[in-house]
Amino acid sequence: VQLQAFGGGLVQAGGYLRLSCAASGRTFSRCGMGWIRQAPGKEREFVAAISRNGGNTDYTTSVKGRFTISRDNAKNMVYLQMASLKPEDTAVYYCACNPRGISSGVYVSPSMYDYWGPGTQVTVSS
Repeated sequence: VQLQAFGGGLVQAGGYLRLSCAASGRTFSRCGMGWIRQAPGKEREFVAAISRNGGNTDYTTSVKGRFTISRDNAKNMVYLQMASLKPEDTAVYYCACNPRGISSGVYVSPSMYDYWGPGTQVTVSS
């Protein structure tokens, strides 16, 4: 599967962005999907995950209540709606796929993902 994230940009604190991830290839139907971010000088950090069937989601604590992950399997798309953005959300955001798990599985560590796309930069100004 090939992944491409887009939709990043520069936004003021308190603002909103919607990231999208387009997937190509038949493997997407087997993918538990996740969004992972990496800020300058820091390790990659899990942000949000959604199961293959879309029925389960999970979020890192710092984004709960502000971010929403969703997917449209008919369109091979995954989304991350980000509201009430904070400067500490500034990072490169990646979408990633785990094709090995069960249909209801969510994966909360970057190391659990096999396929990654190029990231999209999100910058939140104070």
